Amino acid sequence: MVGTYMDYAGYNAESDANELRGAMKGMGTDEQVIIDVLTRCSNAQRQETIVQYKQMFGRSLVDDLKSELSSHFEKVIVGLCKTPAEYDAYCLYKAMKGAGTDEKALIEILCSRTNAEIIACKEVYKKTYGKDLEAAIKGDTSGDLKHLLVALCQASRSEDGACSVQAAEDVAALIEAGEAQWGTDESRFNAILCQRSYEQIKKIFQLYQDQSEKSLDEAIKSEFSGDMQKGLLAIVLCAFDRVAFFTEEVYKSMKGLGTDDTTLIRIIVSRSEFDLQEIKDLFAVSYGQTLEAFIEDDCSGDYKKALLAICRGNKH
Repeated sequence: MVGTYMDYAGYNAESDANELRGAMKGMGTDEQVIIDVLTRCSNAQRQETIVQYKQMFGRSLVDDLKSELSSHFEKVIVGLCKTPAEYDAYCLYKAMKGAGTDEKALIEILCSRTNAEIIACKEVYKKTYGKDLEAAIKGDTSGDLKHLLVALCQASRSEDGACSVQAAEDVAALIEAGEAQWGTDESRFNAILCQRSYEQIKKIFQLYQDQSEKSLDEAIKSEFSGDMQKGLLAIVLCAFDRVAFFTEEVYKSMKGLGTDDTTLIRIIVSRSEFDLQEIKDLFAVSYGQTLEAFIEDDCSGDYKKALLAICRGNKH
């Protein structure tokens, strides 16, 4: 995986903390300094800056940023100040907070993260919000989607390679649970797609096509609908190409009228340390225009500047 960030060679925690305090002290705020300082270093270095800022000024950097910034720009900058696990936990919490649920965010995060990432997120969620992530999901979702998300929350996906014998058994079980009967046994799909390794899912996909008139993704589309369908398809796509999954999601957040800023921010911030460079490369190939050009057209002001700075990263 290739993100847009590495440790910044010229990093100095004391200097960065001073610059940030200066940008927010007194009348007015120098937003460009905040963007420059926080987008030129890695996430690990930002964590050092947060500690240094508190030691030097007796103040919370994140609290100061929240008091000085607003709207989408604030969400980007505050997101950069969280560790990956903290940011995932925060996004999941926001997706379930208050009236309504952002099922899209729950699906995107839980269907695409590794076992280790989900475990780290669960620990942070409990520590930060005082509730088990699984309990929060059970209280905020229902039906097949709830069962799928709770299964993913177990972080029990195998990390073994592919086994043809097991894959053949899984294909038979999926066909029996789906197209071979009236109605669908969603628990069988959950058990297989939430627990098998990504290599195994690729093998299942290959064998399914041989055993059925449909491909596995076509079977999912015919057997499921709504968010459950989206979740299962996300798992299959992530098994083949996680970068392609995020590339499509970030494109959909900006295509057509209006912008899904919540999704756009979440993907740009959360993937910056992991595979944002690969997402950028695939985006340009897939859609004939750079990710940066889409952001230029869809966003404005300091919000736009911050997103573009993250896309550039510090490897240029």
